[in-house]
Amino acid sequence: MNGSSGGRDVLADVRHQLALLARRSQCRITEFTRDRPTEWRPTEVINPESSMPYTDAGAWDLIATKLEEGHPLTEVELRRPPGKKGYEMIIELPSNCAPVYVKLQLGAGKVIGRSFHLSIKEGV
Repeated sequence: MNGSSGGRDVLADVRHQLALLARRSQCRITEFTRDRPTEWRPTEVINPESSMPYTDAGAWDLIATKLEEGHPLTEVELRRPPGKKGYEMIIELPSNCAPVYVKLQLGAGKVIGRSFHLSIKEGV
């Protein structure tokens, strides 16, 4: 859903904000709460550059890099919390494993990592 408002690409603005926050360790949240369930599992994804699992910092670096490169980003409505927006990416890695599913949410001056794990959807 690429929204535009007055000629501006709103999703491009969101992408820029997400990338900036993802680069700042003090601006990242991955905490699971009942109101904001999270599946943040970077250690279950092998980084093809090192053949080792991603670290938390490595996952955020991948996300920020992909956002800066213009990787496709989709706006979605979150179920929890209802009425809030989230942003999804499916990242293909240069390896034979499943792609990585990423879901982010913007908070007050924070980026909230909602999902980082291998994609389990058929054909995704």
